[in-house]
Amino acid sequence: MKIVRVEDVEEAIRRLSMNVNYFINEDLKEYYKNALSREVSDSGKEVLNQIIENVELAAREQLPICQDTGVSIVYVEIGQDVKIEGGSLYDAINRGVSRGYKEGYLRKSVVRDPLFNRVNTGDNTPAMIHVELVPGDVFRITFMAKGTGAENMSRLAMLTPAAGVKGVKEFVLKTVVEAGPNPCPPIVVGVGIGGTFDTVGWLAKKALMRKMGSRHPDPNYAKLELELLEEINKLGVGPQGLGGRVTALDVRIETAPCHIGALPLAVNLDCHAHRVGRWEL
Repeated sequence: MKIVRVEDVEEAIRRLSMNVNYFINEDLKEYYKNALSREVSDSGKEVLNQIIENVELAAREQLPICQDTGVSIVYVEIGQDVKIEGGSLYDAINRGVSRGYKEGYLRKSVVRDPLFNRVNTGDNTPAMIHVELVPGDVFRITFMAKGTGAENMSRLAMLTPAAGVKGVKEFVLKTVVEAGPNPCPPIVVGVGIGGTFDTVGWLAKKALMRKMGSRHPDPNYAKLELELLEEINKLGVGPQGLGGRVTALDVRIETAPCHIGALPLAVNLDCHAHRVGRWEL
């Protein structure tokens, strides 16, 4: 049995919360360069060059890539043969977020109550935590800093099965068009299909947390991911909404079984910074 100490989790979250805000993943840098080589719009090229310059400066100076350092979203995969020792896993995650956002001088953006008492908690907690039990002794954390510009442009619909692939495509494209410049394109698009109302949004978020360029294991959905990416990039929204060929860097789909009378669909957009990091014990 693998033992995981909560102090190790706290430290990992502390480091992840700062690192994802200072450093983008190497694979994402390659996507930027590829986007620049494909972009034909002068304004689009200028935006992409500025994005590349910005991430290089952020890494060099260890400053946030964006002023909106986001809500902390933590996805924990825990094996059935893992034991958590030393306290509460949830408390450890939130202590790590609190320390990271304070020590890293990152903007704290979480309010205590969504409607009547919108007072800042002062340390970016609580994190939005999702825990999944998996076979074996895996213990893996995926951390995402999610800004509100992209999050606010995300959408959910309860379609009927008759909508089919055509209806799914239309809704995804409509969401991207209506979002325009707000999610800071070029974006990464997470799509959830299936489940129920309460699970399809998480499927879309989980899709965003996969690695860049990873394809759905079902060839039908893998093909749909690439088709959506191509069609989104024909919309002309372009980098920062100023026009061009590169509106999205990647599209990823997560699916789940659903009721015979339903076709739940969610689209979760992420900005070009796509701040995701992982830690595995």
